[in-house]
Amino acid sequence: MTNNSMSSTSTAWTGMVSVDDTALAVTDTGGPGTPVVYLNGQFATQGYWRRVITDLGTGFRHITYDERARGRKSKRSADYSFEAAVRDVDAVLAARGVHQAVLVGWSYGAVVGAHWANRNPERALGAVLVDGAFPHDWLDEAMAQRIRKMFRRMNLFMPLLRPTGLTPRMNADQMADSNIELGELSRERDLGPVLDAITVPVRYVVASGTSLGSRGDEQEQIRASLDAVTARNPNITIGAKVASNHGAILKKDFRAVADAVRGVAAPRREGAGDTR
Repeated sequence: MTNNSMSSTSTAWTGMVSVDDTALAVTDTGGPGTPVVYLNGQFATQGYWRRVITDLGTGFRHITYDERARGRKSKRSADYSFEAAVRDVDAVLAARGVHQAVLVGWSYGAVVGAHWANRNPERALGAVLVDGAFPHDWLDEAMAQRIRKMFRRMNLFMPLLRPTGLTPRMNADQMADSNIELGELSRERDLGPVLDAITVPVRYVVASGTSLGSRGDEQEQIRASLDAVTARNPNITIGAKVASNHGAILKKDFRAVADAVRGVAAPRREGAGDTR
């Protein structure tokens, strides 16, 4: 579908969107509100956004989707790379006839959102990055080996949960490769320039404590890298620092995420143009 083939007041829709060698399960609430596209955590599903979407309500048009081999319906692929994840944003928006949108990304999705906003300043109405997209050199060879060991251990039980959509239909090496690639992309010399070049409003919602696979205060050290980012780029601010840890933030602090969405969307909505 093209931008001209669908009104910005489209009706609700659920279906599959083809991209490359796969197809993604997509949900679009439709309606005339500002489009918001939600970018999942690395192995999460669109269901994680339920509370945020409910809090924001019908004043926004909510577009969620499950990444390749995630959820119950999205198909497997030969390509689980980060660049494929960025292409998927374009594919979903094009299929739904949306030219401009607010991006909301959690964890891995925050990095996807940062890159997409940097590459598409005329299309990104703003971005909310939830406990992700921190430019920090956390990956070394020892960490890479920890990641591979963790996913091989988890793969002993993950196949049992795959029919429910709670775990991805990827093998241990594919999941580890994706996580290691994220570490490479998150290095200060790589992610820092991406964030510095963003020209649209960005608000971070930052969790506290640990995340899966982290030890001690590793995660808080990573989050501290934001101080230099906000000092360099006035378009980027920390909207909230919340008590929830990385895994619980969308469940326990969904209101802070929703408030950040309202904040980045407000200037554009006041001077609203056509977001098709």
